[in-house]
Amino acid sequence: MPGFAFTVEARDGRARAGRLVTPHGEVATPVFMPVGTAAAVKAVLHRDLAEIGARILLANTYHLMLRPGDALVAERGGLHGFTPWKGPFLTDSGGYQVFSLTALRKLTEEGVSFRSHLDGSAHLLSPERSMEIQRNLGADIVMAFDECPPWPAERDAVDVATARTTRWAARSRDAFEALGARHGHEQLLFGIVQGGVHLDLRERSAREIAALGFPGLAVGGLSVGEPKDDMMRVLEHLDPVLPEDKPRYLMGVGTPDDLVEGVARGIDLFDCVMPTRNARNGQLFTRAGKLSIRNARYRDDPRPPDPACSCFTCRTVSRAYLRHLHLAKEMSAATYATIHNLAHYLDMMSRVRESIVLGRFEAFRQEMRSLVAAGEPS
Repeated sequence: MPGFAFTVEARDGRARAGRLVTPHGEVATPVFMPVGTAAAVKAVLHRDLAEIGARILLANTYHLMLRPGDALVAERGGLHGFTPWKGPFLTDSGGYQVFSLTALRKLTEEGVSFRSHLDGSAHLLSPERSMEIQRNLGADIVMAFDECPPWPAERDAVDVATARTTRWAARSRDAFEALGARHGHEQLLFGIVQGGVHLDLRERSAREIAALGFPGLAVGGLSVGEPKDDMMRVLEHLDPVLPEDKPRYLMGVGTPDDLVEGVARGIDLFDCVMPTRNARNGQLFTRAGKLSIRNARYRDDPRPPDPACSCFTCRTVSRAYLRHLHLAKEMSAATYATIHNLAHYLDMMSRVRESIVLGRFEAFRQEMRSLVAAGEPS
């Protein structure tokens, strides 16, 4: 497709180092995508994101259709005209958000009827409407509309949702192609694999979604409450089933060690709210473990949050000052902590990629396992 390409440049075991070319820039993979739900990552500016090395951002179809409205964004030139971010965007389909609104929605084969959590207004989100919204938003990568079953759920219910996801994927593809690009550049449409923790349903879904010809595939419906062992078991099973020559995206995952374990199972793209949400709650990820800045031991600690980190936060503030800001509920506390956590995730993924290229990914993976076992740093 014009403006797009994906190549795997190195392998180490099942881990892949690749390059995704989009109309708004190249993305070295494996990569972590900061979550900008409303086309903004909470507590930080787009300038901050560029400075810490973010390459691609995620924005949310459901939230942007409700506010400010996808038509308004389209009038302003899509996300790249509406926001200061000029690099690649990925938009999710809105499926996960409407399915999480259990008390406010009704599911039919046509789509999902729901009430806005903002003002109670009635909406229908269908494969066709999701594609219209995402064409209006103009992200480089867009997602097919799917049904994300909850966990736990009866196998029969997961089977029904998985089959419907395939039907909706075909409708998404057809609507996406019929609409055409709006903002002077093409977009990539990824299909989504569902199936819960049932390996046979996951494999069936992967084969059906791949057969529809999507240029990339995502694994959805994990990290929704299932045990981590089940998530890894599903990824292990899907790895040889998913096409080798297409990018693979694990949706909504996860902790730093989750990302490394996902890479070990052939995943290329990740997103998660954890680094930004945890930052606002006073938890920082460091190379020595997770640091809870509220802890009294940091009251007069002059050290940076992570002495091994070179981000703006670690260059300029102490643990003591950051603890003070957090306890005083100063907005800058969230900014400092978010900058650091995202920098940590992005730097970690850069080191993961380097380890693959150098053929030492397994050693890096074992280092991460030791870090998880270590607990909070001193």
